[in-house]
Amino acid sequence: MKAPLPQSWWQPEYHAGRRPLLLARNRTQAAIRDWLASADFLEIDPCALATSPGNEAHLHGFATDLIGNDGVPHRMYLHTSPEFAMKKLLAAGERRIFSLGHVWRNRERTDRHSPEFTMLEWYRVDEDYRQLFKDCAAFLRLAAEAAGADQLHYRGQTCDPYAPPDIMTVAEAFLEYADIDLLATCDGPETDTRALRAMAEAKGIRLAQDDTWSDIMSRVLVEKVEPHLGRSRPLILDRYPTAEAALARRSADNPSEAERFEFYACGVELANGFGELTDPQEQRHRFVLEMEEKHRIYGECYPLDEDFLAALALMPPASGCALGFDRLVMLATGAPRIDDIIWTPVPRCES
Repeated sequence: MKAPLPQSWWQPEYHAGRRPLLLARNRTQAAIRDWLASADFLEIDPCALATSPGNEAHLHGFATDLIGNDGVPHRMYLHTSPEFAMKKLLAAGERRIFSLGHVWRNRERTDRHSPEFTMLEWYRVDEDYRQLFKDCAAFLRLAAEAAGADQLHYRGQTCDPYAPPDIMTVAEAFLEYADIDLLATCDGPETDTRALRAMAEAKGIRLAQDDTWSDIMSRVLVEKVEPHLGRSRPLILDRYPTAEAALARRSADNPSEAERFEFYACGVELANGFGELTDPQEQRHRFVLEMEEKHRIYGECYPLDEDFLAALALMPPASGCALGFDRLVMLATGAPRIDDIIWTPVPRCES
Protein backbone atom coordinates (compact mmCIF):
# COMPACT_ATOMS: atom_id res chain seq x y z
CA MET A 1 0.00 0.00 0.00
CA LYS A 2 1.32 3.43 -0.98
CA ALA A 3 1.97 5.95 1.77
CA PRO A 4 -0.20 9.09 1.74
CA LEU A 5 1.20 11.93 -0.34
CA PRO A 6 2.76 14.77 1.66
CA GLN A 7 0.29 17.52 2.46
CA SER A 8 -2.83 15.56 1.58
CA TRP A 9 -5.73 17.85 2.37
CA TRP A 10 -7.11 15.49 5.02
CA GLN A 11 -3.94 15.42 7.11
CA PRO A 12 -4.74 17.28 10.37
CA GLU A 13 -1.78 19.65 10.30
CA TYR A 14 -2.46 20.62 6.68
CA HIS A 15 -6.18 21.02 7.29
CA ALA A 16 -5.45 23.31 10.24
CA GLY A 17 -3.70 25.70 7.87
CA ARG A 18 -6.56 25.64 5.38
CA ARG A 19 -9.38 25.89 7.89
CA PRO A 20 -9.38 29.72 8.29
CA LEU A 21 -9.72 30.03 4.50
CA LEU A 22 -12.58 27.54 4.42
CA LEU A 23 -14.40 29.38 7.20
CA ALA A 24 -14.04 32.59 5.18
CA ARG A 25 -15.56 30.68 2.28
CA ASN A 26 -18.59 29.81 4.42
CA ARG A 27 -18.99 33.40 5.58
CA THR A 28 -18.83 34.61 1.98
CA GLN A 29 -21.43 32.07 0.93
CA ALA A 30 -23.79 33.16 3.69
CA ALA A 31 -23.26 36.88 2.97
CA ILE A 32 -24.02 36.46 -0.74
CA ARG A 33 -27.14 34.43 -0.03
CA ASP A 34 -28.34 37.10 2.41
CA TRP A 35 -27.63 39.89 -0.10
CA LEU A 36 -29.55 38.11 -2.87
CA ALA A 37 -32.48 37.32 -0.57
CA SER A 38 -32.68 40.99 0.45
CA ALA A 39 -32.88 41.89 -3.26
CA ASP A 40 -35.85 39.53 -3.75
CA PHE A 41 -33.94 36.76 -5.49
CA LEU A 42 -35.24 33.22 -5.13
CA GLU A 43 -32.64 30.47 -4.69
CA ILE A 44 -33.27 27.50 -6.94
CA ASP A 45 -31.59 24.09 -6.93
CA PRO A 46 -31.21 22.76 -10.50
CA CYS A 47 -30.50 19.12 -11.27
CA ALA A 48 -26.92 18.41 -12.27
CA LEU A 49 -27.83 15.81 -14.93
CA ALA A 50 -28.70 17.31 -18.31
CA THR A 51 -29.27 16.17 -21.87
CA SER A 52 -26.55 18.58 -23.00
CA PRO A 53 -23.68 19.97 -20.91
CA GLY A 54 -23.64 23.15 -23.00
CA ASN A 55 -22.92 23.96 -26.62
CA GLU A 56 -19.75 26.01 -26.65
CA ALA A 57 -16.83 24.63 -28.66
CA HIS A 58 -14.26 24.66 -25.87
CA LEU A 59 -16.47 23.50 -22.99
CA HIS A 60 -16.07 19.82 -22.14
CA GLY A 61 -18.63 17.87 -20.13
CA PHE A 62 -18.54 14.71 -18.04
CA ALA A 63 -20.72 12.00 -19.59
CA THR A 64 -22.66 9.21 -17.91
CA ASP A 65 -25.52 6.83 -18.75
CA LEU A 66 -28.98 7.08 -17.25
CA ILE A 67 -30.54 3.59 -17.19
CA GLY A 68 -34.30 3.74 -17.66
CA ASN A 69 -36.86 1.29 -16.31
CA ASP A 70 -36.62 -0.47 -19.65
CA GLY A 71 -32.93 -1.13 -19.02
CA VAL A 72 -31.87 1.04 -21.96
CA PRO A 73 -28.98 3.45 -21.31
CA HIS A 74 -29.47 7.10 -22.26
CA ARG A 75 -26.46 9.39 -22.52
CA MET A 76 -26.57 12.25 -20.01
CA TYR A 77 -24.05 14.87 -18.85
CA LEU A 78 -23.15 16.74 -15.68
CA HIS A 79 -23.91 20.35 -16.47
CA THR A 80 -21.08 22.83 -17.07
CA SER A 81 -23.50 25.55 -15.93
CA PRO A 82 -27.10 25.59 -14.69
CA GLU A 83 -27.92 28.08 -17.46
CA PHE A 84 -30.29 25.98 -19.56
CA ALA A 85 -32.30 24.88 -16.53
CA MET A 86 -32.49 28.39 -15.11
CA LYS A 87 -33.66 29.92 -18.37
CA LYS A 88 -36.42 27.32 -18.51
CA LEU A 89 -37.53 28.64 -15.11
CA LEU A 90 -37.54 32.17 -16.51
CA ALA A 91 -39.77 30.91 -19.33
CA ALA A 92 -42.00 29.34 -16.66
CA GLY A 93 -42.50 32.73 -14.99
CA GLU A 94 -39.72 33.26 -12.43
CA ARG A 95 -38.17 36.76 -12.49
CA ARG A 96 -35.20 36.95 -10.12
CA ILE A 97 -33.44 33.67 -9.43
CA PHE A 98 -30.00 32.43 -8.42
CA SER A 99 -28.17 29.16 -7.99
CA LEU A 100 -25.08 28.58 -5.85
CA GLY A 101 -23.98 25.04 -6.58
CA HIS A 102 -21.54 22.66 -8.20
CA VAL A 103 -20.77 22.46 -11.90
CA TRP A 104 -18.37 20.21 -13.80
CA ARG A 105 -15.93 20.94 -16.63
CA ASN A 106 -13.60 18.35 -18.08
CA ARG A 107 -10.10 19.05 -19.38
CA GLU A 108 -9.70 21.89 -16.87
CA ARG A 109 -7.22 21.69 -13.99
CA THR A 110 -4.81 24.47 -13.02
CA ASP A 111 -4.18 26.62 -9.97
CA ARG A 112 -7.31 28.56 -11.03
CA HIS A 113 -9.39 25.67 -12.43
CA SER A 114 -10.95 22.63 -10.80
CA PRO A 115 -12.91 19.93 -12.70
CA GLU A 116 -15.69 20.37 -10.12
CA PHE A 117 -16.28 23.85 -8.74
CA THR A 118 -18.96 26.12 -7.32
CA MET A 119 -20.74 28.60 -9.56
CA LEU A 120 -22.96 31.49 -8.56
CA GLU A 121 -25.41 32.14 -11.39
CA TRP A 122 -28.22 34.70 -11.27
CA TYR A 123 -30.81 36.24 -13.60
CA ARG A 124 -32.83 39.46 -13.71
CA VAL A 125 -35.91 39.63 -15.96
CA ASP A 126 -36.60 42.93 -17.76
CA GLU A 127 -33.42 44.53 -16.37
CA ASP A 128 -30.47 45.92 -18.33
CA TYR A 129 -27.38 43.72 -18.29
CA ARG A 130 -25.33 46.60 -16.89
CA GLN A 131 -27.10 46.11 -13.57
CA LEU A 132 -24.98 42.96 -13.31
CA PHE A 133 -21.87 45.17 -13.14
CA LYS A 134 -23.12 46.48 -9.78
CA ASP A 135 -23.96 42.96 -8.60
CA CYS A 136 -20.43 41.74 -9.32
CA ALA A 137 -18.91 44.68 -7.47
CA ALA A 138 -21.17 43.98 -4.48
CA PHE A 139 -20.12 40.31 -4.34
CA LEU A 140 -16.45 41.26 -4.46
CA ARG A 141 -16.96 43.60 -1.49
CA LEU A 142 -18.86 40.92 0.44
CA ALA A 143 -16.08 38.39 -0.10
CA ALA A 144 -13.41 40.86 1.04
CA GLU A 145 -15.42 41.74 4.14
CA ALA A 146 -15.94 38.05 4.97
CA ALA A 147 -12.19 37.43 4.69
CA GLY A 148 -11.22 40.64 6.50
CA ALA A 149 -9.26 41.84 3.45
CA ASP A 150 -8.46 45.49 2.72
CA GLN A 151 -6.75 44.55 -0.55
CA LEU A 152 -6.81 41.54 -2.86
CA HIS A 153 -3.46 39.95 -3.74
CA TYR A 154 -2.64 37.46 -6.48
CA ARG A 155 0.74 36.74 -8.08
CA GLY A 156 2.17 40.15 -7.41
CA GLN A 157 -0.97 42.09 -8.33
CA THR A 158 -3.23 43.98 -5.95
CA CYS A 159 -6.79 45.26 -6.26
CA ASP A 160 -9.02 47.37 -4.05
CA PRO A 161 -12.22 45.32 -3.66
CA TYR A 162 -14.13 48.36 -2.39
CA ALA A 163 -13.39 50.61 -5.38
CA PRO A 164 -16.03 51.03 -8.11
CA PRO A 165 -15.00 48.97 -11.16
CA ASP A 166 -13.44 50.58 -14.19
CA ILE A 167 -15.27 49.82 -17.45
CA MET A 168 -13.46 49.17 -20.73
CA THR A 169 -14.69 47.59 -23.95
CA VAL A 170 -12.88 44.61 -25.42
CA ALA A 171 -11.97 46.72 -28.46
CA GLU A 172 -10.51 49.44 -26.21
CA ALA A 173 -8.51 46.89 -24.22
CA PHE A 174 -7.02 45.32 -27.37
CA LEU A 175 -5.96 48.75 -28.64
CA GLU A 176 -4.58 49.80 -25.25
CA TYR A 177 -2.63 46.69 -24.31
CA ALA A 178 -1.97 44.87 -27.60
CA ASP A 179 -2.12 47.72 -30.15
CA ILE A 180 -4.58 45.62 -32.19
CA ASP A 181 -7.73 46.96 -33.84
CA LEU A 182 -9.94 43.97 -33.12
CA LEU A 183 -13.16 45.39 -34.58
CA ALA A 184 -11.39 45.98 -37.90
CA THR A 185 -11.42 42.18 -38.25
CA CYS A 186 -15.17 41.87 -37.49
CA ASP A 187 -18.23 42.48 -39.66
CA GLY A 188 -21.24 41.58 -37.55
CA PRO A 189 -20.76 37.90 -36.64
CA GLU A 190 -18.29 37.39 -39.52
CA THR A 191 -14.56 37.56 -38.81
CA ASP A 192 -11.35 37.94 -40.82
CA THR A 193 -8.85 35.40 -39.54
CA ARG A 194 -6.10 36.45 -41.95
CA ALA A 195 -6.23 40.09 -40.84
CA LEU A 196 -6.16 39.24 -37.13
CA ARG A 197 -3.34 36.74 -37.67
CA ALA A 198 -1.22 39.43 -39.36
CA MET A 199 -1.84 41.87 -36.48
CA ALA A 200 -1.05 39.29 -33.81
CA GLU A 201 2.10 37.98 -35.46
CA ALA A 202 3.33 41.55 -35.89
CA LYS A 203 3.16 41.82 -32.08
CA GLY A 204 5.26 38.69 -31.61
CA ILE A 205 2.46 36.30 -30.68
CA ARG A 206 3.20 32.73 -31.77
CA LEU A 207 0.32 31.05 -33.57
CA ALA A 208 -0.43 27.62 -34.98
CA GLN A 209 -1.19 27.30 -38.67
CA ASP A 210 -4.73 26.09 -38.02
CA ASP A 211 -5.61 28.71 -35.39
CA THR A 212 -9.04 30.25 -36.04
CA TRP A 213 -10.00 33.87 -35.43
CA SER A 214 -11.37 32.80 -32.06
CA ASP A 215 -8.12 31.01 -31.17
CA ILE A 216 -6.06 34.06 -32.10
CA MET A 217 -8.29 36.43 -30.15
CA SER A 218 -7.99 34.19 -27.10
CA ARG A 219 -4.20 34.09 -27.34
CA VAL A 220 -3.97 37.88 -27.56
CA LEU A 221 -6.38 38.25 -24.66
CA VAL A 222 -4.43 35.86 -22.42
CA GLU A 223 -0.93 37.03 -23.33
CA LYS A 224 -1.32 40.76 -23.85
CA VAL A 225 -4.56 41.95 -22.27
CA GLU A 226 -5.64 39.94 -19.21
CA PRO A 227 -2.51 40.59 -17.12
CA HIS A 228 -3.45 44.30 -17.08
CA LEU A 229 -7.10 43.86 -16.09
CA GLY A 230 -8.27 44.53 -12.55
CA ARG A 231 -5.04 46.10 -11.35
CA SER A 232 -5.53 48.48 -8.43
CA ARG A 233 -9.31 48.33 -8.86
CA PRO A 234 -11.82 45.86 -10.38
CA LEU A 235 -12.53 46.07 -14.11
CA ILE A 236 -15.50 45.28 -16.33
CA LEU A 237 -14.42 44.13 -19.81
CA ASP A 238 -17.55 44.96 -21.79
CA ARG A 239 -18.99 44.49 -25.30
CA TYR A 240 -17.37 41.30 -26.55
CA PRO A 241 -17.32 40.76 -30.33
CA THR A 242 -20.51 39.08 -31.51
CA ALA A 243 -18.46 36.11 -32.73
CA GLU A 244 -17.43 35.48 -29.09
CA ALA A 245 -20.89 35.82 -27.55
CA ALA A 246 -22.93 32.78 -28.56
CA LEU A 247 -25.54 33.33 -25.82
CA ALA A 248 -25.77 37.12 -25.84
CA ARG A 249 -27.85 39.74 -27.62
CA ARG A 250 -26.11 41.91 -30.17
CA SER A 251 -25.46 45.50 -29.11
CA ALA A 252 -28.14 47.87 -30.39
CA ASP A 253 -25.60 50.34 -31.84
CA ASN A 254 -23.05 47.94 -33.36
CA PRO A 255 -23.80 44.48 -34.80
CA SER A 256 -20.13 43.52 -34.40
CA GLU A 257 -20.40 43.78 -30.60
CA ALA A 258 -22.65 41.99 -28.12
CA GLU A 259 -24.05 42.51 -24.64
CA ARG A 260 -21.42 40.33 -22.99
CA PHE A 261 -18.93 41.31 -20.30
CA GLU A 262 -16.37 39.74 -17.97
CA PHE A 263 -15.42 40.90 -14.48
CA TYR A 264 -11.73 40.98 -13.47
CA ALA A 265 -9.67 41.52 -10.34
CA CYS A 266 -5.89 41.05 -10.10
CA GLY A 267 -5.81 39.85 -13.72
CA VAL A 268 -8.20 37.00 -12.87
CA GLU A 269 -11.54 36.55 -14.63
CA LEU A 270 -14.24 36.13 -11.99
CA ALA A 271 -17.55 36.42 -13.86
CA ASN A 272 -19.11 36.26 -17.32
CA GLY A 273 -22.42 38.03 -17.96
CA PHE A 274 -24.88 38.66 -20.79
CA GLY A 275 -27.88 40.46 -22.04
CA GLU A 276 -29.50 37.14 -22.87
CA LEU A 277 -30.34 36.01 -26.40
CA THR A 278 -33.98 34.87 -26.56
CA ASP A 279 -34.37 34.16 -30.30
CA PRO A 280 -34.58 30.34 -30.59
CA GLN A 281 -33.72 30.25 -34.29
CA GLU A 282 -30.66 32.45 -33.87
CA GLN A 283 -29.61 30.44 -30.81
CA ARG A 284 -29.94 27.15 -32.70
CA HIS A 285 -27.85 28.56 -35.54
CA ARG A 286 -25.10 29.66 -33.14
CA PHE A 287 -25.10 26.32 -31.32
CA VAL A 288 -24.79 24.41 -34.59
CA LEU A 289 -21.78 26.52 -35.58
CA GLU A 290 -20.20 25.96 -32.15
CA MET A 291 -20.67 22.20 -32.39
CA GLU A 292 -19.22 22.11 -35.89
CA GLU A 293 -16.15 23.87 -34.52
CA LYS A 294 -15.98 21.47 -31.58
CA HIS A 295 -16.10 18.49 -33.93
CA ARG A 296 -13.39 20.01 -36.11
CA ILE A 297 -11.04 20.53 -33.16
CA TYR A 298 -11.89 17.66 -30.79
CA GLY A 299 -13.69 15.12 -32.97
CA GLU A 300 -16.84 15.20 -30.83
CA CYS A 301 -19.93 17.30 -30.26
CA TYR A 302 -22.89 17.43 -27.88
CA PRO A 303 -26.60 17.22 -28.61
CA LEU A 304 -28.77 20.31 -28.50
CA ASP A 305 -31.21 20.66 -25.62
CA GLU A 306 -34.43 20.90 -27.61
CA ASP A 307 -36.45 21.71 -24.47
CA PHE A 308 -34.18 24.70 -23.88
CA LEU A 309 -34.59 25.97 -27.43
CA ALA A 310 -38.37 25.59 -27.16
CA ALA A 311 -38.37 27.45 -23.83
CA LEU A 312 -36.50 30.39 -25.35
CA ALA A 313 -39.63 31.26 -27.32
CA LEU A 314 -41.37 31.92 -23.97
CA MET A 315 -38.45 33.48 -22.13
CA PRO A 316 -38.80 37.23 -21.42
CA PRO A 317 -35.92 39.70 -21.91
CA ALA A 318 -33.38 39.08 -19.17
CA SER A 319 -29.81 39.55 -18.09
CA GLY A 320 -27.74 36.83 -16.44
CA CYS A 321 -24.28 36.22 -15.02
CA ALA A 322 -22.13 33.31 -13.87
CA LEU A 323 -19.43 33.91 -11.25
CA GLY A 324 -16.71 31.50 -10.18
CA PHE A 325 -17.33 31.40 -6.45
CA ASP A 326 -14.11 29.52 -5.62
CA ARG A 327 -11.99 32.06 -7.49
CA LEU A 328 -13.76 34.86 -5.64
CA VAL A 329 -12.85 33.30 -2.29
CA MET A 330 -9.33 32.53 -3.51
CA LEU A 331 -8.68 36.21 -4.22
CA ALA A 332 -10.38 37.42 -1.03
CA THR A 333 -8.32 35.09 1.17
CA GLY A 334 -5.06 35.37 -0.76
CA ALA A 335 -4.96 31.62 -1.39
CA PRO A 336 -2.49 30.73 -4.16
CA ARG A 337 -4.50 27.76 -5.51
CA ILE A 338 -8.16 27.03 -5.97
CA ASP A 339 -7.81 23.69 -4.16
CA ASP A 340 -6.83 25.59 -1.01
CA ILE A 341 -10.37 26.93 -0.61
CA ILE A 342 -12.38 23.86 -1.65
CA TRP A 343 -13.40 21.78 1.36
CA THR A 344 -12.64 18.44 -0.30
CA PRO A 345 -10.66 18.97 -3.54
CA VAL A 346 -11.13 16.64 -6.51
CA PRO A 347 -8.46 13.89 -6.39
CA ARG A 348 -5.61 14.38 -8.81
CA CYS A 349 -5.29 11.59 -11.36
CA GLU A 350 -2.31 12.78 -13.39
CA SER A 351 0.45 10.24 -13.80
